[in-house]
Amino acid sequence: MAGGVVVNAGGGKDYPGKLTMFVLFACIVAATGGLIFGYDIGISGGVTSMNPFLMKFFPSVYHKEQEAERNQSNQYCKFDSQLLTMFTSSLYLAALVASFVAATVTRVAGRKWSMFGGGVTFLVGAALNGAAKDVVMLILGRVLLGIGVGFANQSVPVYLSEMAPARLRGMLNIGFQLMITIGILCANLINYGTAKIKGGWGWRVSLALAAVPAAIIAVGALFLPDTPNSLIDRGYTDDAKRMLKRVRGTEDVEEEYNDLVAASEESKLVAHPWRNILQPRYRPQLVMAIAIPMFQQLTGINVIMFYAPVLFKTLGFADDASLMSAVITGLVNVFATFVSIVTVDRLGRRKLFLQGGTQMLACQIVVGSLIGAKFGFSGVAEIPKGYAAIVVFFICAYVAGFAWSWGPLGWLVPSEIFPLEIRSAGQSINVSVNMLCTFIIAQAFLPMLCRFKFILFFFFGAWVVVMTIFVALFLPETKNVPIEEMVLVWKSHWYWGRFIRDEDVHVGADLEMPSANGNGKVGAGKLVGMQ
Repeated sequence: MAGGVVVNAGGGKDYPGKLTMFVLFACIVAATGGLIFGYDIGISGGVTSMNPFLMKFFPSVYHKEQEAERNQSNQYCKFDSQLLTMFTSSLYLAALVASFVAATVTRVAGRKWSMFGGGVTFLVGAALNGAAKDVVMLILGRVLLGIGVGFANQSVPVYLSEMAPARLRGMLNIGFQLMITIGILCANLINYGTAKIKGGWGWRVSLALAAVPAAIIAVGALFLPDTPNSLIDRGYTDDAKRMLKRVRGTEDVEEEYNDLVAASEESKLVAHPWRNILQPRYRPQLVMAIAIPMFQQLTGINVIMFYAPVLFKTLGFADDASLMSAVITGLVNVFATFVSIVTVDRLGRRKLFLQGGTQMLACQIVVGSLIGAKFGFSGVAEIPKGYAAIVVFFICAYVAGFAWSWGPLGWLVPSEIFPLEIRSAGQSINVSVNMLCTFIIAQAFLPMLCRFKFILFFFFGAWVVVMTIFVALFLPETKNVPIEEMVLVWKSHWYWGRFIRDEDVHVGADLEMPSANGNGKVGAGKLVGMQ
């Protein structure tokens, strides 16, 4: 201990303070921004498996599906339509573009107003979709939903990482992923109910109810406090100190406040964050901001969550059974996320990444083999109930592995690794890469399913091997390390340390930092305020 600051086991300073109800409530409200993203992921797959929706907007897909069922033709190809996938994936293209605008809003106006803007835009998109008369109106609504998602995904993870005490940052940040999973589950339950509405207008209810999560985050954002980091960065230093005392529940915030001010002063020296992020000293963060969201989508999870009802229908399930199976995977997703919440700050990020990757790979091999054994390359088969139940079990095991690893950590790790001067730019890159990869995979999945058949599961399995090796070699442990000191983690890494010069580490007395694998300790750098 030096200067009233404890050096914790994770390698960073453990600032005085506790988890206050004020912070907990603020983080819960902010995390509801994940509801809009999750609701949309779940709802789009459900409505695209509803016959009345297909008959109105995508009649060619409907007729192809009916023809496949009558003739028992290739099950892999019956939903293959670029227009249908454009309905789903247009949102992610819009979110990609919106994330760059959101970066400026988040930095200049604060995190809460970016959340508010996202909620309001999503609300308008939900109204348009619920009242859609044609495909153009439908896709315009999707674009507005995408803008809302872009703003929320840009601001919420950063807000949570900045508000949370370092030792609980993982748990509180994963609240965002938990809300995504709850949104998916609610969407699946709603689809299950609205599919039974007589008259064929249930899809309108499903799409219009997106207004509910949008209203929650829009109204909630109005009552959220701004983070001390954001207040300091925008020149409200007195307000920032008062807020820091309130969020930490103590008057003893001088050390943490000084570190935040020092980080802000350094950030003001960076006139062009988009240009500066290309500098060698930010190379580790830039690589992670691109690799982690790309790998998160290449796990194949959104293929399962987007198209779960469609996928189960393709496997030969009846309409109700396919939606019910999607509800089951949604429940698994929610409960498995709690595993990550409980363990992420104890076990660390790396262990969850590695365990989850191993589990997902095993399940993808089994599911691909089971589907291949029945459907082969012809795509024609009848699946017995017991056999189908085994497929669903392994899909659920795959979803669980994702839900306590790449799901939450794909948002947590990028949001906690950037220094303040490039944080908004870095998070924009994270969101935009995530949305771009989601768009590409959503657009390509049904054609790939038609052409690759069951090999598609092995395709995503191969990517899981690549990303698991990547984490093992290149991702250091970041648990318990204050955001403003994260540079020390990269400086001590066997590979990334070569990009960071000693003069790039602008902090005070010597401190032991965790090694790249999170086990041993290596000397690295100095910390502000520890002299």
